[in-house]
Amino acid sequence: MTKREVLHIQGSNHDNPIPAAVKVGNMVYTSAIIGSDPETGIVPEDVNEEIRNLFYYLGEIMKAAGGSTDNIAHLSVYMVDRQYKENVNIEWLKMFPNENNRPARHTTEKSLKKGLRVQFEMTAVL
Repeated sequence: MTKREVLHIQGSNHDNPIPAAVKVGNMVYTSAIIGSDPETGIVPEDVNEEIRNLFYYLGEIMKAAGGSTDNIAHLSVYMVDRQYKENVNIEWLKMFPNENNRPARHTTEKSLKKGLRVQFEMTAVL
């Protein structure tokens, strides 16, 4: 089996002993990505800033893996209220402006850790 490479991303810390992402061969998988501030680790009050941070982390994870956001194959989006879907779409279109070059995406409404409104999980192929 190909060795698992743990990817640590500054600011993307978990309360649990779980890495932000792992790379196994040409595949990249994330744990739950939260939109905390990369400098302080605090989740911002502004949902748009929280979402911008989430997309920032996608880019940082892909850089650490040796790829780019073009390698993202699938993004799972979890939100406490579907009202945030449009907020996510704003940053989504900035990162993936070409409708013929976007990852698959699925959005689910669910309960998240206190203070979080949106959370991501990603799979990428290098």
